[in-house]
Amino acid sequence: MVDTLEEIFKLQKEYVSTFSFERYPKSLEARISALCTAIIHEAVELQDLTSWKWWKTSKGFEVERAKEELIDILHFLVQAFIEMNLSPNDILNLYRAKNYVNRERAQSGY
Repeated sequence: MVDTLEEIFKLQKEYVSTFSFERYPKSLEARISALCTAIIHEAVELQDLTSWKWWKTSKGFEVERAKEELIDILHFLVQAFIEMNLSPNDILNLYRAKNYVNRERAQSGY
């Protein structure tokens, strides 16, 4: 059985291997910054699908388009993990540690 996150990482690496990197930032900091910008813009595209503009008539929430925007965010997020040399196992361990901190905060009234 293939691990889901491992498969996502494999597919992302294959996808990125088809790119021309002429305009891709050279330093790690600049690459992470560019990926953050991409994530923010995709999140704004997702938000635009919601009825957050209370002064405007809602056109209804397009669930399928929202899923596409979430996947766009995931592409850039996975690339950021790859850029930071984080494996799926590293992500799980970091997530578990942060989840523990968040639970402790919630229990202490943070």
